[in-house]
Amino acid sequence: MEPLKTRWGLWGSGMSVLRRGQGGLVIRQKPVEKVLTPALSKIYIINAASQLALPLLRATWHPVTYTMRTFELGDSIPSETAHAVSVSLPTWSANVGYEEGQDWVVKRMTTGYPRFCQLLYPPDIQAFAADIVAKHVNTKAKGPGDTIAMLFPTPTSASRCVDFMRSRAPVDINSNLQVINLVLDMSKPEARALEPLCPSISAVIMPQDGFPFAKQYWQHSGDGVSSRRAEFCHGLFKDGLLRPDIELRSVDASASAKPCRGPKRYQRQASLDVGGNQQPNVHGNGNRTTGETAIIQETSRFLEERFGRNLDLSFVQPAKSAIKRRIAGALRSADHDLGGSPSLSEKQMSSNTRGIANLREDDIYLFPCGMNAIFHAHRALYSIRTPPGSTPLKSVNFGFPYVDTLKILEKFNPSGALFYGRASESDLDDLQARLEAGERYLALFCEFPGNPILTCPNLVRIRELADKYEFAVVVDETIGTFANVNVLQFADIVVSSLTKIFSGDCNVMGGGAILNPNSRYYSALKAFVQKEFEDTYWPEDVIFMERNSRDFVARIDRVNANAEAICRVLKDHPLVKTLYYPKYNDSRANYEAVKLPQGGYSGLVSVVFKQKEQAVAFYDAIETAKGPSLGTNFTLTSPYVLLAHYQELDWAEQYGVDRDLIRISVGLEETDELVNVFTRALKVAEEQS
Repeated sequence: MEPLKTRWGLWGSGMSVLRRGQGGLVIRQKPVEKVLTPALSKIYIINAASQLALPLLRATWHPVTYTMRTFELGDSIPSETAHAVSVSLPTWSANVGYEEGQDWVVKRMTTGYPRFCQLLYPPDIQAFAADIVAKHVNTKAKGPGDTIAMLFPTPTSASRCVDFMRSRAPVDINSNLQVINLVLDMSKPEARALEPLCPSISAVIMPQDGFPFAKQYWQHSGDGVSSRRAEFCHGLFKDGLLRPDIELRSVDASASAKPCRGPKRYQRQASLDVGGNQQPNVHGNGNRTTGETAIIQETSRFLEERFGRNLDLSFVQPAKSAIKRRIAGALRSADHDLGGSPSLSEKQMSSNTRGIANLREDDIYLFPCGMNAIFHAHRALYSIRTPPGSTPLKSVNFGFPYVDTLKILEKFNPSGALFYGRASESDLDDLQARLEAGERYLALFCEFPGNPILTCPNLVRIRELADKYEFAVVVDETIGTFANVNVLQFADIVVSSLTKIFSGDCNVMGGGAILNPNSRYYSALKAFVQKEFEDTYWPEDVIFMERNSRDFVARIDRVNANAEAICRVLKDHPLVKTLYYPKYNDSRANYEAVKLPQGGYSGLVSVVFKQKEQAVAFYDAIETAKGPSLGTNFTLTSPYVLLAHYQELDWAEQYGVDRDLIRISVGLEETDELVNVFTRALKVAEEQS
């Protein structure tokens, strides 16, 4: 059948009706099939130009079946996706070539993981930065190739980058740092319609030699501009709608900026800004005046006509609300999504899967990416627990972490961090002995389970130590997910990368943080956040994330089942040295202590073969997508340690993390097809024995 036509254009980019299946109408949107059940009450039409969600009717979205796909070297994953989060590295040698910067790999890459490839990919950021330098920086003295820009969403985030560089870069670099803040040119008639979006950009201008220092800040903090924001603001820039707020200045003259909230008429409090006992407004249009409605409609028309984006601003705050309620475990389906449907009552909010009856929507904060949530969790705890003039307390990194978590604790605290790489009971014994001897700590950060060997720390014992010796606990639940485990009861803050399985579609970044209202630090954290928090989550990214996450819980169930099926193929195979999965790890009891009754064991599996040659043969032969990231709706395989720790492989092995480990993020494909794919790859590996 032909794609359906609506007054918004074709029914989505690449979306078409395939057939009427047993469960309802089956449609295809590259590379996925979705089933619309007969009980239709809301269908989200996807604008053909921008793929933004527009509610028309209501539908129940069910977990879908992906067709197994492979990708050529350097292709974006998903393919033909402007804001893809992963890139194809289909052979072991391609991963090595990427790490070593070899041209045969790097020149083929069309994209890359956003926090690691900020100056090269996506091209929107690269081109925008170059255009800012060309227009606003005098490069005649040194030549344009010697001056670069790194882009941030606000002056405050740009200033933090500069502060980081000052503490590490040589004097000749620091003396040439400048910041330019681009804001709407309100003398242009079109600017008024764009004002609610706060489409600002702050560029840190630096010599080329300053890039390695700025790159560290961008990668570790997650503060950098999102690709969709860059794309949108670049269009404004080329149309002359952005101007410097003042003349280009050195960073010595830069001042802190307050969070962008738009004009007064748009300052209806969002849940991110509400404190105390105020109730967040999640009714969409409920309390909006006629004038506000007219302005938003005007803005939406302008965006669609000028930029090909049907971005209805009335959807943005309800979309944030829906995301937060899903994170709280209070919204288990798409039944209370957008389009003016009634908000959930406080009673409904209290009956969440987190088990915290007094958890509120305004205890949940959204960030542009998961690492940014971790960065700001650390920043908040460091601020509230470090009185002026005092020596900061160390943090504890408990368990082998995602690469940038430890970097944050080490580089953004002059006292550094205490690192326990195995998250074992003996590690806890050592920590307890230190505490009993009088040592004190700022906070303990851990992942549940850990990435990549999926060790689960003993959260019950950690909580007991934290209560007795007064340190905060921050748990990253990205891999376990709140559909499988309940970790908030043991944490002061829970963080997560929404980029991963919460989104699943691998086309948008996002992060979340939850403050436990029962934490001893809750009041101090709320006060800090109320003063310091900047909502930099770009509206288009919000709408993509809300749309992608509607069927999150149903997808988790399928991924759990597929992961266990893959484990059964790998677990007792004669070539396999070690299989890592929460169900089979030595720390399973710690997982079971927080596992929800309906939960599974997650969709991440790691495997180590007895010989490197077997690992290489298996990886090269496996017929899945292969590249960085995890939590995708399709199976994604990666030699993770090689990619994440290439310069420190010996260090990683000290903590039991094998350099030739292969990490498998299991997707939604048919179970039998997955089993066959892995069986065939094992047969190829057997030939290397």
